[in-house]
Amino acid sequence: MPLDAAAIGKACGGQLQTGDQLCGRELERVRAAMASGVPVTVSCTLKAPLFREVAEELGAGDRVAFAKIRENAGWAAEAAAAGPKMAALLAASAEPTPAPASVSFESQGVALVYGRDEVAIEAGLRLADHLDVTVLLSRPGEVAPPRSGEIPVLKGTVRAATGHLGAFSLTVDDTALPVPSSRRALAFGPARDGATSTCDIVIDLTGFTPLFPAHDLRSGYLRADPRDPAAVERVLFEASHLVGTFDKIRFIDVHAELCAHSRSRITGCTRCLDVCPTGAIAPAGDHVAIDPYVCAGCGSCASVCPTGAAAYALPPADALLRRLRTLLGAFHKAGGTAPVVLIHDEAHGAPLIDALARYGDGLPADVLPFPVNEVTQIGPETIAAAFAYGASAVRFLVRARPKHDVAALRRNAARFDAVAQALGYGSGAGDPVVSLIETDDPDALGAALGAGARGTPAPVPSGFMPDGDVRSVLRFAVSEMRHAAPQPTDHVPLDAGAPFGGLDFRAQACTLCHACVGACPTGALADDPDHPRLTFAESACVQCGLCAATCPEDAIGLIPQLDFAAWTAPRRVLKEEEPFDCVTCGKPFGTRSTVERVIGRLRDRHWMFAGQAGEQRIKALMMCDTCRVSHVLTEGFDPHAAQENRPRTSEDYIRARDA
Repeated sequence: MPLDAAAIGKACGGQLQTGDQLCGRELERVRAAMASGVPVTVSCTLKAPLFREVAEELGAGDRVAFAKIRENAGWAAEAAAAGPKMAALLAASAEPTPAPASVSFESQGVALVYGRDEVAIEAGLRLADHLDVTVLLSRPGEVAPPRSGEIPVLKGTVRAATGHLGAFSLTVDDTALPVPSSRRALAFGPARDGATSTCDIVIDLTGFTPLFPAHDLRSGYLRADPRDPAAVERVLFEASHLVGTFDKIRFIDVHAELCAHSRSRITGCTRCLDVCPTGAIAPAGDHVAIDPYVCAGCGSCASVCPTGAAAYALPPADALLRRLRTLLGAFHKAGGTAPVVLIHDEAHGAPLIDALARYGDGLPADVLPFPVNEVTQIGPETIAAAFAYGASAVRFLVRARPKHDVAALRRNAARFDAVAQALGYGSGAGDPVVSLIETDDPDALGAALGAGARGTPAPVPSGFMPDGDVRSVLRFAVSEMRHAAPQPTDHVPLDAGAPFGGLDFRAQACTLCHACVGACPTGALADDPDHPRLTFAESACVQCGLCAATCPEDAIGLIPQLDFAAWTAPRRVLKEEEPFDCVTCGKPFGTRSTVERVIGRLRDRHWMFAGQAGEQRIKALMMCDTCRVSHVLTEGFDPHAAQENRPRTSEDYIRARDA
C-alpha cells in the first residue's frame, strides 16, 4: 500500500518511522522505540500480540497503542489519496481512554435444564459431570423414565423469572415429583403452584417463549431450539464453562441526583425506561436504578438521557469526543477535506470493513472509520461534535438484523440530520447527511458509502476541548455546531422527545405557587426569594415534562426546539408580580393578585367572612404570618363560635326536648 509519509508525519506529531517488516527482521527497531520511554503507536494490528509481548518485556505496556491503517485505508482503490486518513487513524489511536469499572458474577454451577422431553433429560445427563443439574419438564407428554436417578427430574412450568448468572430466581407452577415406580412413561405425584427455584444457570430447551426480554443478552440464560442438535451442543458447551468468578464491565455510570424521572410521585422523563431492551432499568423513587448485572451495554439509555444521569462508561462521553476531535483535527491538518465519519462496532463493523478491503475496493479515502463498543451508545453530543469538528456527514454501520434495538439511534440520527440541514451542513439536494447503513454485506457497505451524500463541512472547524458531565458536553457541542455552521441560525424546531426546548407558558393562569420550581430537576425554572418572580433558562431545560405535570393551574406546555438566542440571553422572566405588603408591619408576603383573589372568593360568600366579624378575619388574610398570629390572639377568634358551624351534641338534643 502507498504511504504518504509527508502527510502522515505532518499531522500525527512525534517521530515517524517506516519499515518493510517491523514484526520480523526489523523488530529491533520496535524494541528501541518502546525502550525510549515515550508513547509508541504501531500501525499494525495483525501482529499486535507480538508487539504487546515485546512491550511487556520492556515495561512499556501502558505506552503502546495500535492503529489499523491497512484495512481501513491502505487496501483501497483510493489508497493513493488516503494519506490524511492514515494520519487521522494513527493520531486517534494514541488518544488515551480511561478504563471502566466492572462487576463480578459468582457461579457455583447450580444449573436448571428447562425442557419438555427426553432432550432435556439427555442434556442434564451430559452436564452432570460439570454442573449440579436439575431437570424441569414443562407439560411433558410421554417421556421415558431415565435409567437411573443420577439427576433429579421434576415437572413444572416457569411462571416468572428474574436474575442473572449466579442469581436466578424462578417461580414455578404445577410442580410435582416423579413417581419412582414409573414404568413406560414418567408419572408424577400431586402438583402445587408457586414453588421457588434458585440457580446459577438456566438452560432453556423448551422451544417456548423466552423467559426474559432480549434473552440472548441475559448472562447465564442459555436457550436453544430442542429440534436443532447443533444449537443444543453449543449451549451445553457454553454452560459447562460457567463455573467460577466472571467480571463484567459496568457499562453505565448512574448519577441519581441528575435524574428527571419523577418528583413528588409525579412521573416525568421515562426515556431510558422506554428504550432498555433487557429490563435492567426500573423506577426507584425520584430516579431510576440500573442493574449492572442485567445491563447488556447497548447504551441506548445513555444516548437518550437528557441530563446525563445515565452516562456510558466505555468510554465516557468526553473521552470519546476527544478521540473524535483528534481524528478529524489530524485529517484536516494533513490536507484532507470534507470527511465522512463512519461509526461502527468491533464485532460487526470491523469484519465488514476488513472484507471490503480484502475483496473489494475498500473504504473511500474520505471515510474515517470510528470504532466504538456499541453503535447504539452514540448520543446527540457525538453527532453535533462531528459536524463542529469539520465532518461533512455521519454514518452509522449497523447489522441488517440488529442485536440491539436501533430505534433510539434512528431517532437521534433523524433529529440531528434536521439540525444539520437547518444550519447549512446539508448537501443542497436534501439528502440526509446523518443516516444508518443497515447491512451485513461488505459490497453493500461500499456502495452505500460511495453513493451517500456529502454535506457542506464547517468553513472553519471548531477545536473545542470536551470536558465535564454529559449534559455540559452536549450543550457545548451543539453550541459549537451552530457557531461553526455554514449558515448559522438562531432557531431550529425539533420533534417531541428532543432533549432541548422551551416552554409554552400561559402567564395569566400562573399563580406563582412555584410548584414547578420544586419539580424542575435541572434548575431551568427558578424563583426569587426577594420578589414574586418566576424565571426560565432555556439552555438548562431537558423537556422532561415534570413542570407541566406538576403545575396545578395547567399553565405550562413544552416546545421542543433549539433557540440559540435564548441560550445566550439572561434568564427570562416568565411572570412577575407586585408583592402584597402586610397591612400591619409593611412586610411583603405573597402576591397581590393571589391575596386579592382569595379575599374576593371568601368575602360575603362564607359565614366566617361575613358581617363585622368577617371583616376582622379578612384583615387577618392581609397580614404576614407573624402579624396574623398576633391579630388572631388579640381579637380572640373562635372558628367554632358561630352557630352555623357548631356541631349538635347530645346536650343540644336533650335541651331541645325539655324546651
